[in-house]
Amino acid sequence: MKADSNALRIVQGGLLVLGLLLLAVFAVAHIHRFIMFRAEMVKFEARHVEDRKEGAAEIEAMHHAIPPWGNQRAKSYHANMGKPVELLAVLRIPTLHLEVPVLDGTDKVTLNRGVGRIVGTSLPGQSGNIGIAGHRDGFFRKLKDIRTGDAIELVTTSGRDVFVVDQIRITNPSDVSVLRPRAKRSLTLVTCYPFYFVGPAPSRYIVEASLKGQAEQDEEQQGRSLLLEGEKQ
Repeated sequence: MKADSNALRIVQGGLLVLGLLLLAVFAVAHIHRFIMFRAEMVKFEARHVEDRKEGAAEIEAMHHAIPPWGNQRAKSYHANMGKPVELLAVLRIPTLHLEVPVLDGTDKVTLNRGVGRIVGTSLPGQSGNIGIAGHRDGFFRKLKDIRTGDAIELVTTSGRDVFVVDQIRITNPSDVSVLRPRAKRSLTLVTCYPFYFVGPAPSRYIVEASLKGQAEQDEEQQGRSLLLEGEKQ
């Protein structure tokens, strides 16, 4: 009986230690993500100010921005992290109180620091369809509350584009048609779904948005074309 009691205490102690270790890993991961998020935001703001002074051609200025904890620590961290990431823009969704740096690529390091442009889609500020991915348990968890008609801002060093959500849908992971160019300048946000699914999520949550004011521009252009055709006749 005493042996059973001792074995039970050992098992309970082991489970307690395991629980504390898992809690510590969870806390470290979240602290790391917050630190890197703030670092990328600081770099973007520094780069934005510098480019407004010297022009967009001075894009390399972002690499000299001073992170909140000082240059030496930042250099050391980046050396240990491996390949650097490229900061492209900042994505803001005012209705969700979301502000996050947009980096280039979708590898683990990138998506831990922000959200990432999907390779093969347009770059922020360019025409076409800009595809941006993020983790459902990270920065893009707030997408569960987005609605059609919400504004999405994409801020680069050369300006700010505002997109309006026109469709939200759920697809399977193999459906790459959502990233194809559309008739209008567009933005597509991608994350896994369901948001609180345990394990690898089986579906993808897709938010499609079109450049604000483009519909009016298209109508105006169509009206001008009809007018010219009428004058020719």
